[in-house]
Amino acid sequence: MSLLETIKGPRDLDALSKDQLVQLAAEVREFLVQNVAKTGGHLGPNLGVVEMTIAMHRVFDSPRDAMVFDTGHQSYVHKLLTGRQDFSTLRQRGGLAGYPQRSESVHDIVESSHASSSLSWADGISRAFSMTGQNDRHVIAVVGDGALTGGMTWEALNNITDDNARRLIIIVNDNGRSYAPTIGGMARFLNTVRTRQAYRELYMSSRKAFDKMGSPGRAVYRGVRGGLHGFLSRFSNNEALYSNLDIKYIGPVHGHDLVAMEEALRQAKGYGAPVIVHTITDKGRGYEPARQDAADQFHAVGQIDPETGESLDSSSAASWTSVFADEMVKLAAANERLVGITAAMLRPTGLHRMAERFPERVLDVGIAEQHAATSAAGLAFGGMHPVVAVYATFINRAFDQVLMDVALHKAGVTFVLDRAGVTGPDGPSHHGMWDLAILQVVPGIRLAAPRDATRLREELAEAVAVDDGPTVLRFPKGSVGVEFEAERRTEDGVDVLRESATSDVLLVAVGPMASVALEVADLLAVQGIGATVIDPRWVVPVPRSVIELSRSHRLVVSIEDGIKVGGIGTRIRQDLREAGVDTAVTELGLPDEFIDHATRAQIMFDIGLTAPQIATDITAMFAGSKVPHVGTPKV
Repeated sequence: MSLLETIKGPRDLDALSKDQLVQLAAEVREFLVQNVAKTGGHLGPNLGVVEMTIAMHRVFDSPRDAMVFDTGHQSYVHKLLTGRQDFSTLRQRGGLAGYPQRSESVHDIVESSHASSSLSWADGISRAFSMTGQNDRHVIAVVGDGALTGGMTWEALNNITDDNARRLIIIVNDNGRSYAPTIGGMARFLNTVRTRQAYRELYMSSRKAFDKMGSPGRAVYRGVRGGLHGFLSRFSNNEALYSNLDIKYIGPVHGHDLVAMEEALRQAKGYGAPVIVHTITDKGRGYEPARQDAADQFHAVGQIDPETGESLDSSSAASWTSVFADEMVKLAAANERLVGITAAMLRPTGLHRMAERFPERVLDVGIAEQHAATSAAGLAFGGMHPVVAVYATFINRAFDQVLMDVALHKAGVTFVLDRAGVTGPDGPSHHGMWDLAILQVVPGIRLAAPRDATRLREELAEAVAVDDGPTVLRFPKGSVGVEFEAERRTEDGVDVLRESATSDVLLVAVGPMASVALEVADLLAVQGIGATVIDPRWVVPVPRSVIELSRSHRLVVSIEDGIKVGGIGTRIRQDLREAGVDTAVTELGLPDEFIDHATRAQIMFDIGLTAPQIATDITAMFAGSKVPHVGTPKV
C-alpha cells in the first residue's frame, strides 16, 4: 500500500516523518499525472501546490480551520488529503467536481471558481469567527499571484487591514502565471522578488554559515528559518509590495520545501493577526511535459498520454475559438482601429493570434473584467474599436460597466463571449448561461449568436462596424460542427433555414441550437406538423421579420442555450404582445438553477432540450394535451 492510500484525512499526516512527507509528495504528483491524464482537468496548477497543501493540512486543522482556494482549480491535492482519492470519474457525472464542492466534503467551503474572491470570503469568515467568540479558529486563503491582478483582492486587503486582530493567513501562491504568464506592474514586482540575486545570495550564504556548525548549527538554522525569511525579505526590499497594508509579511518561502513551508505557516499561525505568506512555486512541478509547455504549462488538459503529455484528442474539427482567432487577425489587418482586450485569457479566448501579428493592439488587463469593459469605453472614446474577449461566465462580473460605462455612453465596444451556454465538466460556475438574460436588459445593446463558422465571421464583421453602442457575439465551447445554409434571408437579416408549406409552428433557433431546431422540424413533419425554422442571427433587438413570421404561424417555439427566465424567448413574447400578435409562444432554454458538472449531452437531455423531447412536447401541444393548446390554423 502506498503512503497516499493510508491518508484518509488530514490528521493522518501528523505522524509522518520528513522522509515520508517527501515520498508522499512524489506519490501525489504521480497520482495526479496518471489520473488526470485519463479524465482531463487542471493538471499544471495542482502539480505546483503539492508541498504547500501538505504543509497547510499539517499546520492547520481543517475543517475547524477554514481553507479557501482562489481559484478552486488548485484544490485537487486538498481533495486527496481529505479522503477523496477516487479520481476515475473526475469532472464527470457522479464523480468528483473539478473545484471544491460542499456536497463532497465538509473541508470544501467556496465552490465558485471565479478568481480574486477568496480574500473577501476569508475576511467575512474570520470576522464571523471573531464576532462569535471563536478566536481559536483560523482562516487560510490560498490566492494565486494571478488573482492579485483582480481589484476585488485589493478591496478585501484594504478591509482586512482595517481590523487586523483576526487569525487570518493569506498564502500568495506565486508561480508567475494565471493561465499564461501573469501580466502588469504587480507581476513585474513579484518577478523581481523571485529572481533578485541579493535574496538568493543571502539565503544560500546564511544556510552555509549554519551548516559549518554541524548538527547543532543546522538545528538552530531550522529554528530561526522563518524569522530569517522575514529578515532577508526586508533586507532585499521584498516587503515593499505590502508595506502600506499593515499586514505581517513572511517570505518569500520556497513553496516546494516542506520544512520551510511548515515553519513559515507555523510562524504565521502563532502571530495572532493577519499574515501574508509569500510562497514561490513552479506550475507543473515534477512533470517535464508540463514544464516544457510554453502556452500554459498544462493549466488544463484533455486526455493525454501520461508519459509524453501528448493529447489523445483525435478531433481535427475547427473550434469556435480558433475561427474567431483567425477572423480577428483578418479584421485587424484591414482595420487599424481594432484593439483586442482580454482578462488573463489571451490564449483561451484566441486573441493570442492577433497578439502575435499586432502585439501593440492587444491588451491583457489581468483578472479584471470590470476594468476591461470601462477601459474599452475609453478606447472607443479615443477613436478605437475594442473587442473584449472573455468567457461568457465572466461577463457577469462586468455587467455594471457594460451598462453604465459602455452603453450609457453609446461606446462602440464589441464583447465576444466564448464558452457560452452549457460548458459541461467545469460545473455551475463555468456554464455561460446567464449572458443573454443579463445583457438584453442593457439599452441599445445588440446581441448576435452565430450558428456556424460562416455566420461567426459574418456577425463579427457586422459587430465591429457598429460604433454607436455595445455589440455582443456569443458562441459555445468545442468544435464548430456542420454548416447550415439558409433558403433565404429577410431584408433585416434573419435566415430562414426551413420553410414549410403549412404555417403550423415557427421554430426560432438561437445560434448553434439551429441544428436541434432542424431536427425537430424533421420529426414534426412525420407527424404532419409543418415547421418553419429561422435563425435571427441578431437576437436582440428582435428583428421585425421574426414578429411578422410569428403572426402567420399557430405556435412560436424559441430554443436557446441560455436561461429561459428573461431569455430571448421572453423578449420575443413581449415584442409580439406589443405588436398586437396573439400567437402562442413557448420558450425553451435552461432552467434558472445551478447545473452540476456532466457532459453537454447529458445536461441537454436532463433539461429536455434534445430534438426528440422537443418534438414530442410540440406534438402534444397540437394534440391539446399540453399547454399551450394550439389553436386552429390561421387564414
